[in-house]
Amino acid sequence: MSVLKVIEILGNSTVNFEDAIQNVIKEASKSVENIKSVYVEDMQVTVSNNKIAQYRVNTKVTFGIHD
Repeated sequence: MSVLKVIEILGNSTVNFEDAIQNVIKEASKSVENIKSVYVEDMQVTVSNNKIAQYRVNTKVTFGIHD
């Protein structure tokens, strides 16, 4: 039987949403093993001088629990 755990992680990037998600995975993998999936719950941007300054994502990271 497989047991999974879900944690919520916020990520950001000045490049794009995909980079923000990759940053979540990169940082989460420093302390979490066996990441199975990342669900993007919310996406938003901050604006400065009428241009996108930062891409932000609210994610749920799912990973397996070791026996």
